[in-house]
Amino acid sequence: MVTTRAPGRRPAGGLAAVDWRRLDWLLLGAVLGLCLLGTLLVWSATSTREDLTGGDPQAYLWKQVVNVGLGLGLLVGVLATDHRWVRLLAPIVYVASVVGLVLVLVMGTTVNGSRSWLMLGGLSLQPSEFAKLAAVIGMALVLAERSEGRWRTDVGPGEVVSMLAVAAVPATLILLQPDLGTMLVLTATVFGVLAAAGTPRRWLLLLAGGGVAAAGAAVASGFLKAYQVDRFLAFTNPDLDPRGAGYNVEQARIAVGNGGWFGQGLFDGSQTRSGFVPEQHTDFVFTVAGEELGLVGAGLLIALLGVVLWRALRIASRTDDLFGRVAAAGIACWFGFQAFQNIGMCLGIMPVTGVPLPFVSYGGSSMFAGLLAVGLLQNIHLRSLTAPASRLAPERVLVRR
Repeated sequence: MVTTRAPGRRPAGGLAAVDWRRLDWLLLGAVLGLCLLGTLLVWSATSTREDLTGGDPQAYLWKQVVNVGLGLGLLVGVLATDHRWVRLLAPIVYVASVVGLVLVLVMGTTVNGSRSWLMLGGLSLQPSEFAKLAAVIGMALVLAERSEGRWRTDVGPGEVVSMLAVAAVPATLILLQPDLGTMLVLTATVFGVLAAAGTPRRWLLLLAGGGVAAAGAAVASGFLKAYQVDRFLAFTNPDLDPRGAGYNVEQARIAVGNGGWFGQGLFDGSQTRSGFVPEQHTDFVFTVAGEELGLVGAGLLIALLGVVLWRALRIASRTDDLFGRVAAAGIACWFGFQAFQNIGMCLGIMPVTGVPLPFVSYGGSSMFAGLLAVGLLQNIHLRSLTAPASRLAPERVLVRR
C-alpha cells in the first residue's frame, strides 16, 4: 500500500521531519556568531586570571565550548519537536522552573548577595534563567487556550489577570532570592508579552504605573538590601563611592574607553589583562569587546544582537498561531531588554544589576535558556511555513479597547 502525505504538512516530528533548508538561517547565523564571539571574549577575560583558572589559561575556553555545545543540542531538540508536543510540554517546563526556584530558596547557594544557584555536584544551575522562558511560554499558552475556537480574540480583564497570575509565581520566588536584575528583565518581558497579546493600552498604562509605585514603595520601605541601594546611587553618581559601589562602573567605563575605534587587540586589553574589571567574563563581558575590539568590534556584537531581535519579531509577525506569535514576541522582549540592561550598565547608562549578555557571557544556565528559546523560535518559524491556511480565519484579530 502506498501512503501519501498532504502537501504543506510536516511529519509528526524528529530530526528527519525538519526541512533544514527552510530554517531562519539569518537568526541561526547571528546566534552562532554571538556564541563564537562570546567564547573568544570569555577566553580573553580569563586567560590571565590564575585565581579563576587554577593556572590553566584555556580552562574557561573549554568550559564555554561545552556550554555552547550542550545548548546547541537543546536548540536542535526543541527545533525537531512537533508543534503539538511543544504546547503539551509547556506546562511541564513551567512547573519544572517553579520547582527549581523553590529549591533555590530551600537549599540554594548565595553568590554576590543573591541566593540564586543550585549546586548539583560539580554542576551549578541558575533556575531563574529558565524562569524567563517558562513565563513567556506559560503566558502564551494561557492566552491561546482561553482564545481557542474564537473568531475574535478579545483580551479583557480575565485574560490579563490569568497571564499575570502565571508570571507572578516565578516573579515572587525570584524576588525572594532576591535577584533584582532577573526581576527587572522578567518584568519587561511580561510587559512585552501583554502588549503583543493585544492588551488594551489603558491596562498597560495602569500596570506600568503600578510597577513604578511598587518600586518606589520597595525603596521607601527598606525592602531592598543596602548593596542594591548603593548600586543605584552609584549609577546616578559613579564618583560617589569610586572604591566601593561605583568601582565596577568606573572600571568598565575606563576599559571601554581604552578601545578607541579598533581596540587594543584580542588578549591585549590593558584593563582586561590586569583584572581591574570585576566579573568581566560574565556580567561585564561587553567591556572586553569594547577594549580589545574597539567601537567596530563592539558595534558588530550589537549588530548581531539586533539581527536576533529583528528575526524574532519577524517570526512573531508572520505566524498565524496565537501561541507562537505571543511566545516569539515575548522572547524578543526578553533578549532585547536583557541586552540593553547588560550593555547599558557597562556604559554607565543603566544600574549594575548582574544580568548576563545573551549568548556572549560565560555561564551554562543563561546559554541553555537562550538557545532553548532560539530553538522555539525556529520551531514557530517552520510551523508558520507549513501550517495549512484556514479557510475561515487565517489569522486571529486582536482587538484593543
